[in-house]
Amino acid sequence: MMTGKTPILILKEGTEREKGREAQYNNIRAAMAIADAVRSTMGPKGMDKMLVDSMGDVIITNDGVTILKEIDVEHPAAKMIVEIAKSQDEECGDGTTTAVVLAGELLKHAQSLVEQDIHPTVIAEGYRLASRKAAEVLESVALDVTPEDRDMLKRIAETSMTGKVAGANKELLADIAYRAVTAVAEEKDGKIDVDLDNIKVEKKQGGAVDDTELVEGIILDKERVHTDMPVTVKDAKILLLNVALEIKKTEVDAQIRITDPDQLQKFLDQEEQMIKDMVTKIKNSGANVVICQKGIDDLAQHYLAKEGIFAVRRVKKSDMEKLSKATGASILSELDEIKPEDLGEAGTVEEKRIGEDKMTFITDCKKAKAVSILVRGGTEHVVDEIERGLHDALSVIAVTLEDGKMITGGGSAAIEISMAVRDYAATVGGREQLAIEKFADAIEIVPRALATNAGIDPIDILIELRKAHSEGKKHHGVNVYDGNSADMKELNVLEPLRVGKQAVKSATEVAIMILRIDDVIAAKGTSGGGGGPGAGGGPGSMGGGMEDMY
Repeated sequence: MMTGKTPILILKEGTEREKGREAQYNNIRAAMAIADAVRSTMGPKGMDKMLVDSMGDVIITNDGVTILKEIDVEHPAAKMIVEIAKSQDEECGDGTTTAVVLAGELLKHAQSLVEQDIHPTVIAEGYRLASRKAAEVLESVALDVTPEDRDMLKRIAETSMTGKVAGANKELLADIAYRAVTAVAEEKDGKIDVDLDNIKVEKKQGGAVDDTELVEGIILDKERVHTDMPVTVKDAKILLLNVALEIKKTEVDAQIRITDPDQLQKFLDQEEQMIKDMVTKIKNSGANVVICQKGIDDLAQHYLAKEGIFAVRRVKKSDMEKLSKATGASILSELDEIKPEDLGEAGTVEEKRIGEDKMTFITDCKKAKAVSILVRGGTEHVVDEIERGLHDALSVIAVTLEDGKMITGGGSAAIEISMAVRDYAATVGGREQLAIEKFADAIEIVPRALATNAGIDPIDILIELRKAHSEGKKHHGVNVYDGNSADMKELNVLEPLRVGKQAVKSATEVAIMILRIDDVIAAKGTSGGGGGPGAGGGPGSMGGGMEDMY
């Protein structure tokens, strides 16, 4: 900026600035690049991605949020798109790819409106109105589900795993997911509440996916501390300790002066007696299993083994809390006053060898409010991907139980929204009408992508779907197996209502936020990202050479 002949420096030297339409286009291109990266993973015929990090570790997945978490995204607008996937995963556990692809499509259609000199705030208002209408449409097409609809809930879980590695064993995994979620579900004020933290998923390479099992209790990736301890304890009385079975060290530096060998022996005897007293207190409490969050001294291990008490040490705090819920035991920090009601109960506590490792199984817990799933698979990559599929299955059953609502998949809800939003656009008028119509076009990316990934002509299938929906067949979607439209309710392609609503809402919010940016100021030393100031990445680049991904 110049005033007379004296330059006035507002920004630090080296700071780069990009404003106006060019800044908007670069942000839109970056968002579209992220959406393109995961679009091919959508649907039953979606493909997987292989991600190799700087350490050479390999991840093979088609889970949208996992892909976006693992790739090193630099562009600030692209990072906002990645955030959608993360929030969708936290809120619903599924629908991450849909949310990201929809955001990219909304921005793509917004770009054509910006080129027609329609102000971004007008587009934003149109998108907001369309998003509200979409939520109403989803509510109107939603179907009721009750906790007793076991088959329906399992079908929802199977739909979430279709197209993933877990899809090959989806019946078994859906059954495990249903039993796990219903075991930990609690009714509060007439509403069902599911805390998925109460379901412990333990992975062990080896065996086959068919060997995956639900344990009504807790699995600890730990072995007993002493070989003389019993391998199996029936009718276990479990003591949970948050105190070390060791001699306490003084908190200040202390010296003990010993002038006589007898004094040394007395000192050692006293230490031994203190350990003995600890074990006696445990024995007298009636406990025959001790799970300790901290350490257990070698001498304490010896005395516990002599008393026939099964002990495990250094158990994670989260596992201790799950054990408390599963067995009904209290977590104690003092050994002095152990009451009978502080002890938990389990039918069996057993050390088993799984693969190369030994694990502790605490099973047959009465009315366990915490359960475990042991995931097996031939390789580490398979086990990891099965766990991701299982996470989706557990999440969708949980949110369906909480909301009591589901919608049909296969792009059927998207077509219903598209048609309703187009009709709604005519009633709005003004320039917002154009944005609402573009929203209707954008949401059709869901059936379009499903068809494209399955090798079906997307235009033909869209025409067929629009015809079916105009005739009142509101549950018709893309049947990727025969290339036609079909009733998704009959085919049991179902998903929770919350997944669809959250995807539309978060995609719209982030598209609006990116649209409203008209100035990007990149400070010196930042790496701006794809096409942004100082990026050097070229339009639509994801910064870290991620263009090679597709």
